[in-house]
Amino acid sequence: MADEPLDEDALARAWEEDLAKNEIEKDREEPVAPPKTHEPPLSLDYLLDVPLTISVRVGESRMLIKDLLQLGQGSVVELDKLAGEPMEVLINDQLVARGDVVLVNDKYGIRLTDIVSPIDRVKKL
Repeated sequence: MADEPLDEDALARAWEEDLAKNEIEKDREEPVAPPKTHEPPLSLDYLLDVPLTISVRVGESRMLIKDLLQLGQGSVVELDKLAGEPMEVLINDQLVARGDVVLVNDKYGIRLTDIVSPIDRVKKL
């Protein structure tokens, strides 16, 4: 075989035919989707164990630093809420409801009287 002359034209044609054949086969193959990194959850059950901070805002006040420094035991800080006015219920510092303070087994609780609509909550974001 080493003694036979090399037909460069025949070799080039065979090479081109092989490349064309491979290109046609690639075109026939269905596109492969990129691999998924994770499967989407089938439900929202995984959210049920996410911890949230619930707090109740009694009221607010503004004061100067010099007034703050004069506060001591027994000082009274006036808040912006009136007595009997509903308290604000916050979840992760977002207002979600308002309610009245109640006592439950010698502990404070909140009876919800007004739930902030989801539309209003989104507007505040």
